Amino acid sequence: MTPAARLQAAIEILDQVIEGSPAEKALTGWARRSRFAGSKDRAAVRDHVFACLRAMRSFAVLGGSMTGRGLVLGMLREAGTNPDALFSGEGHAPAPLSEAERADSRPFASLAEELDVPDWLWPAFESSLGDDAPAAAAGLRSRAPVHLRVNLRKASSDQAIAALAEDGIAAEPHSASPTALEVKEGARKLRNAKAYKNGLVELQDAASQAVVDLLPLSDGMKVLDYCAGGGGKSLAMGARADLKLAAYDIDPGRMKDLPDRAARAGLSVKCLSTGEVAQAAPYDLVLCDAPCSGSGSWRRAPEGKWRLTRERLDEIRAIQSSILDKVTSLVAPDGMLAYATCSMLDEENHTQVERFLARSPEWKLLCERAWRVQDGTDGFYVALLTRTKPD
Repeated sequence: MTPAARLQAAIEILDQVIEGSPAEKALTGWARRSRFAGSKDRAAVRDHVFACLRAMRSFAVLGGSMTGRGLVLGMLREAGTNPDALFSGEGHAPAPLSEAERADSRPFASLAEELDVPDWLWPAFESSLGDDAPAAAAGLRSRAPVHLRVNLRKASSDQAIAALAEDGIAAEPHSASPTALEVKEGARKLRNAKAYKNGLVELQDAASQAVVDLLPLSDGMKVLDYCAGGGGKSLAMGARADLKLAAYDIDPGRMKDLPDRAARAGLSVKCLSTGEVAQAAPYDLVLCDAPCSGSGSWRRAPEGKWRLTRERLDEIRAIQSSILDKVTSLVAPDGMLAYATCSMLDEENHTQVERFLARSPEWKLLCERAWRVQDGTDGFYVALLTRTKPD
């Protein structure tokens, strides 16, 4: 495919997404219909689509319309690329620009529009991040870095870097965690790399690793990863200490790959059903990686930014509150509860914990920490809690 044909493919896919189709579904459908497209073509089209989704509002202004064509045109203009050579109408290229499309774009109506945040969300975003809000919003417009976690049970960071280099993957340490690496070259080779297949490394954002670093884990502890999802934090915890490790998710299908991943990492993780979670209690530590807006990871899943509503965010907050109340019964009397989100919104983080403590005076906050996208990681938050001791 020519560069122009890749843009036209992105335009068609983006039109489907704007009409309501999930991006992954639209991309998969296009790939199945376009057997002529090679791996580099599919990767380039995907990159175009996600670049436009991260910056939909500003690109629509720069391109003149909230359409696939308008978004791609806005993407080119922001990059300083003259669209005429690509919008030629020749072969499979987009049609030439109309007079209306050649007109100067209107000014941005607000800072939220310029920085690609929904208007309704900007006040909460700004109050949560203060002076850092513009930098965080700008960070969400860029492509997320690829981070790996070194499995210290199998290799040191230096050994993992050397093993990755053998398969043409360049990585270097990331400051957020002692186990974190950032891939600089060859990210698309990871799935077939020996270091990955042999369990030396796992894909995991550096801040997600740092959340686990903050947990006071030691050999022999009985630990539950609640809301485990794919189990990335289960594996990170298991690599830190010899634990009696269990994982639970309300949707067991999310954990279907966890046993194989654990075996590859040289770990044992017991996946529990809803009934088994309470039966196996109490736990010395429960990590509750709660459902959230995902605002800290919108670079990876940009549709979430545009599909979130005030009503849905309120529903999520109610779910978080309910989960916090529920998991307290699973924690041993002298145990700890870690509450985490991949959100940068205060109402899901510190304020949520404050409200929990207000209605649960038998609990106290030991520490909390947050990470922001502008610092080179996903946005994350974690609070470590324990029961108060009677005098």
